[in-house]
Amino acid sequence: MWSTADDSMICRFTSEAKDKPMGCSILVTTYSMITHTQRRSWEAEQTMKWLQEQEWGIMVLDEVHTIPAKMFRRVLTIVQSHCKLGLTATLLREDDKIADLNFLIGPKLYEANWLELQKRGFIARVQCAEVWCPMTPEFYREYLVCKTSKRLLLYVMNPNKFRATQYLIRYHERRGDKTIVFSDNVFALKHYAIKMNKPYIYGPTSQGERIQILQNFKYNPKVNTIFVSKVADTSFDLPEANVLIQISSHGGSRRQEAQRLGRILRAKKGAIAEEYNAFFYTLVSQDTMEMNYSRKRQRFLVNQGYSYKVITKLAGMEEEPDLFYKTREEQGQLLQQVLAASDIDCEDERIPGEGGAKAGATRRTGNLGSMSGADDAVYYEFKKSNNINKHPLFKKFRY
Repeated sequence: MWSTADDSMICRFTSEAKDKPMGCSILVTTYSMITHTQRRSWEAEQTMKWLQEQEWGIMVLDEVHTIPAKMFRRVLTIVQSHCKLGLTATLLREDDKIADLNFLIGPKLYEANWLELQKRGFIARVQCAEVWCPMTPEFYREYLVCKTSKRLLLYVMNPNKFRATQYLIRYHERRGDKTIVFSDNVFALKHYAIKMNKPYIYGPTSQGERIQILQNFKYNPKVNTIFVSKVADTSFDLPEANVLIQISSHGGSRRQEAQRLGRILRAKKGAIAEEYNAFFYTLVSQDTMEMNYSRKRQRFLVNQGYSYKVITKLAGMEEEPDLFYKTREEQGQLLQQVLAASDIDCEDERIPGEGGAKAGATRRTGNLGSMSGADDAVYYEFKKSNNINKHPLFKKFRY
């Protein structure tokens, strides 16, 4: 990016780097650093004090769709600026707060159509496909009788979905492509990655290990596939990746679908002769609630002009040798592992500050071992309030 500002005018305020702000006129920071409510170090306190005393000319807010969140909107009151400019590729939220941006930031000034950018060569030409994976009889029988959160795990761990994933990875590795496999469910993420002997990144993965895996993916010709959880939905820069396979996702989130597509949208060098130079696969288990979620997720991209090709059978998969879970015995063993999984394993990964389910009691089946802390679960008792019919004036205001 062209600029007349030199390094002495720019300072960073992040958890890893806290530059002395004296004399600088450009500050680079994160929403979490500004809205942090716990105790800060003396150095961070001084920077925050300095930041609040300044009268900023312009405040540029990246990923502005996150600003309506209760915590992040505090940035607008903490930092005083004459002008606010919001940027995002996905102006979407699954709640009704996206309209709040009109008065928090201002009206939308410009929106580029993704297909127009694709035609002009600014982003990759992507082929979107939805692969239908039939459930095996044993898995589908358990899915139909199961009434708990384990249903999610049953359709994510579907052996036919596993085999389709393995086949697509092999097919694109033979082409020399770089592949990212996304799974919101950590149990499935670990199982797929370990079984296929591929590196994986999720919430608890250390920063050093993440950098090592990503560097190998970028520059090592032997590492062509990585598995990632929802932590890679944003802020992961992988321009080399041109194939994305999605095996588990967060319900019907349109924003997540668009953000994941963005991981492979960087303009690709060469490959001019091919009609498509990037591939986006969503694997869904047939005749399950996952198909309904998939339809909802695709709405934003369909509105942008993208079309999804439905694949009911992957040509050449039956002839592919050494695919896992080919026999009934192997599939039965996998089913036993899924049924033995705890309720914690059945849930999607939770990222700090992400929000999600509201605090409160949830009803689920379990055993005495889980209640006593065997699965990191805690047993709570909740006392009901006597003042249920409070007047609206006395209710706590919620954003």
